[in-house]
Order: sequence, then structure tokens, then C-alpha cells
Amino acid sequence: MDALNEFVVTVNDFLSGKILVILLVGTGLWFTFKLHGVQFTQLGKSFKSVFGNIKLNGEKAGKDGMSSFQSLATAIAAQVGTGNLAGAATALVMGGPGAIFWMWVSAIFGMATIFAEASLAQKYKTVDDSGEVTGGPVYYIRAAYKGTFGKVLAAAFAVLITLALGFFGNMVQSNSIGAAFHGAFGISPIIIGVVVAALAAFIFLGGVGRIASVTEKIVPIMAAFYILGSLILIIMNGKMIPEAFRQIFVGAFNPEAAIGGFAGVAVSQAIKYGVARGLFSNEAGMGSTPHAHAVAKVKHPCDQGLVAMMGVFIDTLIILNLTALAVLCTGTLTEHAQDLTGAALTQAAFTSGFGSLGAIFIAICMFFFAFSTIIGWYFFGEKNVKYLFGSKAVKPYAAIVVVFIVLGSALKVDLVWNLSDLFNSLMVIPNVLGLWALSKGVSELYDDWKKQQPAKVK
Repeated sequence: MDALNEFVVTVNDFLSGKILVILLVGTGLWFTFKLHGVQFTQLGKSFKSVFGNIKLNGEKAGKDGMSSFQSLATAIAAQVGTGNLAGAATALVMGGPGAIFWMWVSAIFGMATIFAEASLAQKYKTVDDSGEVTGGPVYYIRAAYKGTFGKVLAAAFAVLITLALGFFGNMVQSNSIGAAFHGAFGISPIIIGVVVAALAAFIFLGGVGRIASVTEKIVPIMAAFYILGSLILIIMNGKMIPEAFRQIFVGAFNPEAAIGGFAGVAVSQAIKYGVARGLFSNEAGMGSTPHAHAVAKVKHPCDQGLVAMMGVFIDTLIILNLTALAVLCTGTLTEHAQDLTGAALTQAAFTSGFGSLGAIFIAICMFFFAFSTIIGWYFFGEKNVKYLFGSKAVKPYAAIVVVFIVLGSALKVDLVWNLSDLFNSLMVIPNVLGLWALSKGVSELYDDWKKQQPAKVK
């Protein structure tokens, strides 16, 4: 088992550190070029599409899909997870403050990629054997590659995402909740796991309608709660804001000069960890969020593409960024870079400002972030289980996910965690192959959308 775990770690390090960074950033650059900088030219339209339609109790979702905002909320539920508390902190420790600059760059290009993903998911959505609207990478991969190759590639994606997110990924999320509550309140992780599993089962059994209803409420509330807490902490250390940005910009090109304690950190490390943490947080190009965007009820596929862009903006350029600034402005990185990383570093930053309330604040945020991700990842997995085995497999799938949530809360097996990362990395490949093959179709969709807009929008 140790040898297998070591092999999995080696393969995953190679994939996430080199191959996937090149694939995902390259895809973002390609679609930025193909779509004439859609993330810049249509940013205002994207912002208005989302924030002009926020409803905590919107229309009832059903077999015919959900509202555009409910789809975005479901996507953000998956995007904004424990990575937003741990990802930025890990990037800071491993790549220095400059990693945050490259995190911004990855998010900007990722906005073009996710526009393409969501637009294609809309174009190729269909109706499954239960009469429910469905869509996602498996359908646009089949459209891109006809015959046996397309079937195999789509099936491989479906298996990988179900394992990576639906099963193993949700174990990771429940473990994070259990650990956070044990640290803040001393509650046994297994008790937390049972409670989380029961809540999740209630939502799963309600189908798409209950999932949409929960995410449209929980996502705005959890985002506002974390944003407010982070802003208070940053403002409390306001005099350090200019220094934090100096460290980010200097560190992007000269890590050693940005802050003491980062001797030996090269620019390549800042780029590697910044890009990787940013992309794996907002999931642009990974093929997960298109499942949510596919079921949105919109007039044109690109309408949802614009909405999807705001998901990356909120996840990385707002929430992940606030975590980074909280760590930098409190001086926590300088103080704890050698002994803390991930969520522990973020927790130390909030504890430095709020005392014992900081640990409680992070525990609450961890619950909302991780629980919402469990809902989103279950939904993505369910779509692929139905593709592979039909609607009859949904209840057994839900039962297995619930068991994994309980096990994950109290049991951390390194091999399981590393397999989740590996499958997460591997599922990018078939998704990106589908996107590349259909890039001309994305351009045509975007051109068609622009023709239908008032002259000032074009």
C-alpha cells in the first residue's frame, strides 16, 4: 500500500505540477484569443447577468432544469470549498506571496475556458431516461469525437469524475468539517460526520429541486459571511495592505526579494503553485461545473457562459484573494511559514485578529464551504452515474456517497486522498480534448450571441 501510495503521489505531482498547468493555462489562452478577450469585453454584462438576478427563493427547479442563478449557485457551491481556506495559504507557503499574482493570471484565463465549457454544456444538453434535462462534458465529448473513441473518452471522464468528486472528494470535504469542529469545539469527528451525512441525504433525496433550492440560499449567505469576516480582519490590519500588495507583485518575479524566509524559492515555484491552486479552486477546464450550467433555463447558450465567468471571478478573485490578504496583512505567513500550511495557516491568521473566535469563525466557514461542495460534487457525480448506468443507479450512488461522508469525517487514509487528487487531475484531459475539438463551435456560438445583442453590447 505504501508503494502504491508513493506511485500515486509521484504521478499526481507530475500531472498537477507540469502537464495540467500547461493544459489548463494553454486552453485559457486559446479561448481568450478565439473569443477576443470575452472575459474583458463582456465582464460588465457578466456582472449584471448575475447580480441583477439574485434571488434567495427563486423559481422552482424541476425536470426541465433550474434558473440561471440557481445553476451558478450550484456551480459555486462546488467551486468554493475547503480549497478557498487552504489553497491560497498553501500557494503562499510553497511559492511565496508572488504565487497570488499567478493565481490571478490563471483565474483571468480560466474565465474564458469556463465560458466555453458552460456554452457547450448548454448547446449539447439533452434529456435523460427519467425525462430530466441533463448535460456536461460527456455529451460534448461525444459530439466532438464520433464513434468508439468518443464513447471511451466520455465514459473515462464519467468514471473519473464520479470517483474523484462524488466518492473520494466528498470524503475529503467531510474530513475537513470533522477536523475543524473537533479543533474549535472538541466534538468527535464521527458525530459531525453522521450529522453532515444526514443533512446531505435529505438534500440528495429531494432531487434537483431541493439541490437548487438549498444552493441558491446557502451560497450567497456563506460568501457574504466569509467576505465580511475577512474584510474586518484586513481592515483591522489596514496599514499592511500596501505591503501585502508589494509582496505579491515583487514576489511574482523575484520571490526572494518579496519577504524574508523565502530564500531559494524560484519564480517557477511561484508560478507553479499559484496557477495550480487557482485552477484547482475555481475548477475552470476541469469539466465539473458544466453539469450545473447545462441545466440552466436560458435563451442562448452563451447567456450561461457569461454567468459561468462570474463563478471564477467570485471564487478566485474575491474569496481566495481575501484569504491571501488575510494571511499577508496579519503577518501570519512570516511568522508561521515554516510550521503551518493550508487551512491551519488561515486559521492562525484569523485567530491572531479575533482570538478564540477566529477558530470558531473558520470552523463555521469550513462547514458551509465543505458542505456546499458536497452538494455540488454529489450533483456532478449523479449526472455521470446516470449517463453510465441510468436513473436506476441514482439511489445506490446516493447511499454510497452518504457512507463515504461518514467514513471520511473520522478516517483519513492517505492513499484515498491521493487517489482523489489523481482522478481529479486525470479527468481534465478528456474534458480539454473535447473543448479543443469544439473550439470553432464555441466561436460560432459567441458570434451568433453577439448578433442578437444591442449594438452597445457587441
